[in-house]
Amino acid sequence: MRVETNVPLGDWRAVGPAARAAEEAGFDGLVSSEIANDPFVPLAFAALATERIQLGTAIAVAFPRSPMVVANLAWDLQLHSRGRFVLGLGTQVKGHNERRFSTPWTSPVPRLREYVESLRAIWRCWEKGEPLVYTGQHYTFTLMTPEFSPPPSDQPPVPITIAAVGRDMMRLAGRACDGVRLHGFCTRRYLEEVALPQVQEGLEKAGRPREQFEIWGGGFVATGPDADAVARMVEWVRYRIAFYGSTRTYSGVLQLHGWDDLAAKLHRMSKEGRWKEMAAEVPDDVVEAFAAIGTYDRIAGEIERRFGGLSDAIALSFPEATPPGLQREVIQDVRRIPSAFRGFPRAW
Repeated sequence: MRVETNVPLGDWRAVGPAARAAEEAGFDGLVSSEIANDPFVPLAFAALATERIQLGTAIAVAFPRSPMVVANLAWDLQLHSRGRFVLGLGTQVKGHNERRFSTPWTSPVPRLREYVESLRAIWRCWEKGEPLVYTGQHYTFTLMTPEFSPPPSDQPPVPITIAAVGRDMMRLAGRACDGVRLHGFCTRRYLEEVALPQVQEGLEKAGRPREQFEIWGGGFVATGPDADAVARMVEWVRYRIAFYGSTRTYSGVLQLHGWDDLAAKLHRMSKEGRWKEMAAEVPDDVVEAFAAIGTYDRIAGEIERRFGGLSDAIALSFPEATPPGLQREVIQDVRRIPSAFRGFPRAW
């Protein structure tokens, strides 16, 4: 199992040292998220500070950016990291697209499929010298002159992973992408019965091998050096479950377990603005269904119990004062967990 961690986003000067430390600790990947900061720029600093570790967006919001803009960003990161970049994309929800990004909203699954296809068409144009001809309902790209075409990178194609929650998006991931980034708001049962069968259906329709497709996440990890630290992380997870569970987009996960009343109550409390009270409504058994929980000496076993046989990669983070040797030990324990993923396709 691969182990990733987050790159600092709020301080560019901290990125290089943090990236080197993560590489030395044995992490397989560094990821950046689009929350309050741009997700691409920090990875440029990380690329120049490291030699081995994979770099990726997890995720960048797709629709507010033209695929051509993202193609350029991803191309440069792949080139300057010498082939270590993975592009993670997500759609965000309608309200954020329309009201935060001022981006028109259309059906997200067919639009994101065209987004992925057009990115690959652009990259093939640059790498292989193919004419740029992509015509879809949402995106059309038919002009690329030598002036604006970068020279071939001599790197493998950029892998594309997408964030997915619903069934249709899961199938799209399997059919058209190189991996899926599952939301933390998942239980093992939801992965087994709902999410991963849709991914597998997409892979089979496209005739693509599971070994070249990465399944990332699908739950939370609550760990620390001692019981008190773990308890604090459990409360953080409890709040995240309440926060996401209050949104109808994610209610299907709770409903699968028969927790319809909890979903309805959390939604009602969010409408009433009772955000600080919601976490107390989430019982321990619900938290345990969503998370792997345990101290550092036990967490690998709990991760295998919770994610083993389903996910290929998870995220871990350590407090700043955690000794590097302890980090390496925990990471190596998790990396021993078997997974199906063997690597992204490298041929154009």
